[in-house]
Amino acid sequence: MEGIQVSVERAGANRNIAVIKVGGYIDTTTSAELEHSLNTLIKANTYKIIIDLGNVDYISSAGWGIFISEIKGIREKGGDLKLIRMIPDVFEVFELLEFHYIIKSFDTLEDAINDFEGGSVPSRPAAKEISGDHVDSAPTTERRENREEKHTNTRTNALSSTDHIIRAATENPMVGLFKLKKILNSAKYGNVRIGYFQLKRILKQNDLDSKNKRVEYQNTN
Repeated sequence: MEGIQVSVERAGANRNIAVIKVGGYIDTTTSAELEHSLNTLIKANTYKIIIDLGNVDYISSAGWGIFISEIKGIREKGGDLKLIRMIPDVFEVFELLEFHYIIKSFDTLEDAINDFEGGSVPSRPAAKEISGDHVDSAPTTERRENREEKHTNTRTNALSSTDHIIRAATENPMVGLFKLKKILNSAKYGNVRIGYFQLKRILKQNDLDSKNKRVEYQNTN
């Protein structure tokens, strides 16, 4: 595997937020460099930390372990560690391991900074389909996806779009949400076209927002 590139920048209104930008692969052989950067910040009493994973193609268990092992101590100091810009493949693993219940993640650097500075930004609603800090804001994206769902409702007949989503999710419990979106856009599931934000919300409302829950539903119904 390739190596790792790590750099640290400052952000926020008071420049008190550290942004660790990472590129390459985070595995057993490369994770030490990331861990060193993180520990250096902690020793310097910097406890508001954002990890930019936009250029990371793979994270092994050793890499995930760094985040999980450090976050308790960081929060005890009144800070936090947030992840941003994960590509879909990385976010799939993040979600499968259910780390989204432990660590907040966001689509953009601006969202993570706003969350630190008291803004009303929802925790990472989804892995993004495009990368970069200039992606559409969540409210704009959600409005567009709400319009898509309204169009979807006019196309589905016997079953509502939510019924199709529940059926597709429980019949394909181990697929990620990007794959589930593609499956839904088929005749079998009513040609439902839906955005990631809306899909995630509907699954959560129906207690199907993790692969384990969908497997359990399949086994009990």
